[in-house]
Amino acid sequence: MALTKERKHEIIDQYKTHENDTGSSEVQIAVLTEQITTLNNHLRYHKHDHHSRRGLLKMVGKRRNLLNYLRNNDITRYREVVRSLGLRR
Repeated sequence: MALTKERKHEIIDQYKTHENDTGSSEVQIAVLTEQITTLNNHLRYHKHDHHSRRGLLKMVGKRRNLLNYLRNNDITRYREVVRSLGLRR
């Protein structure tokens, strides 16, 4: 259910803004999106897993806050992240 190290490093390499970047908003949003997708697929088969559902809701809220922060500070980076991740907003 968790992301593998290799997959997480692929995502970080794709969205990093500089060489040692692991914590920028873009990277955090991309990693959260991958985790949300994985957990969403898990919950399709395990409908009564309420603990994981709560974790999913917390991740969605955290991603929303990061997207709001990015939108308020740099609209071009926000639009690029939303476009590349295929988010609906």
